[in-house]
Amino acid sequence: MSTPHSPSPAPAAGAAGDVIPFRQAVRAWFLISLQTFGGPAGQIAVMQRTLVEEKRWIGQRRFNHALSYCMLLPGPEAQQLAIYVGWLLNGTRGGLVAGTLFVLPGMLALLVLSAVYVLWRDTTLAAALFAGIAPAVLAIVAQAVIRVARRSLTHPVFIAVAVAAFAALALFGVPFPIVIAAAALIGWSVHKLAPRAFTAGGGHGGGDDGPAPLISDDALHHARPSWRSAGKILAVGLVAWWLPVAAVAVLTGTGSVFTTQGLFFSGTALVTFGGAYAVLAFVAQRAVETYAWLSPGEMVRGLALAETTPGPLIMVVQFVAFLGAYRSPGALDPWAGALLGALLTTWVTFVPCFLFIFLGAPHVERLRHNTAVSAALTGITAAVVGVIANLAFYFAGHTLFARAFTSTWGPFTVQLPEAGTVSPVALAITAAALIMTFALKWSMLRTLGLCALLGLGTALLPWA
Repeated sequence: MSTPHSPSPAPAAGAAGDVIPFRQAVRAWFLISLQTFGGPAGQIAVMQRTLVEEKRWIGQRRFNHALSYCMLLPGPEAQQLAIYVGWLLNGTRGGLVAGTLFVLPGMLALLVLSAVYVLWRDTTLAAALFAGIAPAVLAIVAQAVIRVARRSLTHPVFIAVAVAAFAALALFGVPFPIVIAAAALIGWSVHKLAPRAFTAGGGHGGGDDGPAPLISDDALHHARPSWRSAGKILAVGLVAWWLPVAAVAVLTGTGSVFTTQGLFFSGTALVTFGGAYAVLAFVAQRAVETYAWLSPGEMVRGLALAETTPGPLIMVVQFVAFLGAYRSPGALDPWAGALLGALLTTWVTFVPCFLFIFLGAPHVERLRHNTAVSAALTGITAAVVGVIANLAFYFAGHTLFARAFTSTWGPFTVQLPEAGTVSPVALAITAAALIMTFALKWSMLRTLGLCALLGLGTALLPWA
């Protein structure tokens, strides 16, 4: 087995396709899964710190290349990135373990919180806890934006792309696919007109410092794409995806809440471009107004729960399904119905992610040395910084301010927070979280824990 300094193709350790021992990989993914707070920005930062910087299992440009591909797909890009890197390290079983562990803690936590919400809906204690955790997550996201920007924006052109992507999303509401397509076109154009922009900064997102990673930026992957393997993956993936939906339709009827949820969230899984926030407005509208699974206020509370648990933010759909099935369980016990609805929704939301990665990753790996494709993906990587900054902006507006106002600029409608509605408590806890994160350099979990205690302390204030 090659040493970590080997620049040659990725070595095998143990089973065929294993770059590192499988048990060691499982342990690493499990520890990562416990730290996936803060939305995609925080989740990507955790993986980068662990896999790229600390363990040196994968090179920075290789990591960014995989991230760029995942940003093109519908669904939670952070989980898809985990599947991709798991596949690089340990083949199919590595991708399955990485992707499953990535969502498992959040799924279990939100399942428990959904049940707690049904039992004890409105409590001062719960509200105070959320008031403390949300500012901590904001600080973590801010830290992640800076970390990703430092490693991705290696040329003034890429900085301009990131700023333009942020403005397009945050201020003008430009559809996410248009932003990504424009970034890819800019990356390709810069490569043609000024190729030094790529060589000066190390190419696709900057180089690495320190020992060479096990999977270097130039290493070849053993997997060779073929129509036969793609056909097998597609067949197995589609059966795994749709068989539970078909079983529920047969057992509970085509008009049951479970069948409706299975079909609706299967469709939602195909349109979640740009992260969870890009599709949550659509989910909220249909879940509240069309299906009446929950109220608008409950949708907001579900989002708060999902923001304060590990894993992808799109996990909020599990909360939506839990309440909807609990209230319309058909012939089932309400708690059994709620569990079935939540698990089915989680299944149809995340299974497609495995299918997309296992189908596309072998082809994407073969295109890594195609300079035109790599240049386009570099442009997308720069835009990712703007996308994550937009997430931080959105989160700050909803954490620090009580209301927003709508401003119209020509054909564009922009939502901005009202300065007079700023929350002094949220502002103070956010400042404390920023000090813990940037000045004291505390760990994510330590910061979250102390901010949660600060939030609980606000419940004792006479004006709270």
